[in-house]
Amino acid sequence: MNSPRSIHRVLFVCLGNICRSPAAENVLRMKATLAGRAAEFEIDSAGTIGHHRGSAPDARMADALRRKNIPSEGCARQIRKQDLDYFDLIVTMDETNLSDVRNLDPAKLHHSKIQPFVSFCRHHDDPRVPDPYYGGQRGFDHVIELLEDGCEGILESFPKLG
Repeated sequence: MNSPRSIHRVLFVCLGNICRSPAAENVLRMKATLAGRAAEFEIDSAGTIGHHRGSAPDARMADALRRKNIPSEGCARQIRKQDLDYFDLIVTMDETNLSDVRNLDPAKLHHSKIQPFVSFCRHHDDPRVPDPYYGGQRGFDHVIELLEDGCEGILESFPKLG
């Protein structure tokens, strides 16, 4: 991704902003830090619904992240139309999220920067990042594997700054 700014702004979006998108936010933040590029990125997450607004990440996802030494931080919020202008890349977790976010942009001015997360995966060919909310621990672990793969792809898609 190309950015005319001095910082790359990335927003991850799922349904409620308590499982997949905050996990992706934390995974990318960790990967950028390990690559010595943390100062180059502003990373956030949001949900297409506001039901969980103000909530911390799901405890099961937080536990799964901690087992991989990835911090779990964040506070759920709903995506806003102004996010489409602000962020360089808006990454959605599944087809419904993609459609919902693109519906915020009826003039299609920002469609090119609204991308499915799985398009950045290099080692997995899943059609979406599945919602682990109603499943067991294996679902959370699989989601983290997908997020690690795709976040590496996202990190590599942005040019190094300064």
